[in-house]
Amino acid sequence: MRIDLHTHSTASDGTDTPAQLVRNAAAAGLDVVALTDHDTTRGHAEAVAALAELDRGLTLVTGAELSCRLDGVGLHMLAYLFDPDEPELARERELVRDDRVPRAKTMVGKLRELGVPVTWEQVARIAGDGSVGRPHIAEALVELGVVPTVSDAFTPDWLADGGRAYAGKHELDPFDAIRLVKAAGGVTVFAHPAAVKRGQVVPEGAIAALAAAGLDGIEADHMDHAPETRTRLHGLAADLGLLVTGSSDYHGSRKTCVLGEFTTDPEIYGEITRRATGAFPVPGAGGRPSA
Repeated sequence: MRIDLHTHSTASDGTDTPAQLVRNAAAAGLDVVALTDHDTTRGHAEAVAALAELDRGLTLVTGAELSCRLDGVGLHMLAYLFDPDEPELARERELVRDDRVPRAKTMVGKLRELGVPVTWEQVARIAGDGSVGRPHIAEALVELGVVPTVSDAFTPDWLADGGRAYAGKHELDPFDAIRLVKAAGGVTVFAHPAAVKRGQVVPEGAIAALAAAGLDGIEADHMDHAPETRTRLHGLAADLGLLVTGSSDYHGSRKTCVLGEFTTDPEIYGEITRRATGAFPVPGAGGRPSA
């Protein structure tokens, strides 16, 4: 089984629609794919509908990537198979989403003060119906020739945490995120916890505290982790009794990663599905739930 538990669609900052993502996951030979858009479940229905059109079995895991902050450091919490209608978690996701537009407009204003001729209209066009975020602003900078790639926009000079054009938004305390996801029957995995190229990361002591609070796992196998970092995180997970996942963090053409670039062990996936009570994996045409 090939299992990719971290992907994005146009419902947030990917370039594939949810239906395209499902089709591309099947074409890439995946058996299981998780749709984990930022702070939203809006793409789930379209992705589920697309499963019926496939000519091979593919199982969809519903989820989201929650924006969190701990002691001033931003981090992302992957939440899997939670009840999307659970009111407290739904309210927090809505608060984060509602803050994205004013935050993006503030960042556009800061860029203009730095002499970059970016406009809100340009960013809104790039975001389309998606939940607007820094990758959309980064793509605007690429269009304007300010930086060569989206990744090059995530530096202190531009959009990285604390960067010249950075602006904050409403974010969850990760301990609250764990509590809320668990109350909604879901499973939590700390996304790319040591991705230092993205900016400051939380210390390993914080990961231990999150584990004690009920964190289920860490995403160790990720393109932003060097081989030695992946090895270290596997050891940390073993010490803390955490599950270890691997995934692509696929964003379509917005990033260089490809579907299935890193994958999750089937036994780990099975444990995630056993722990979840809020929702269940959705089998596609000709397939059965891969659990």
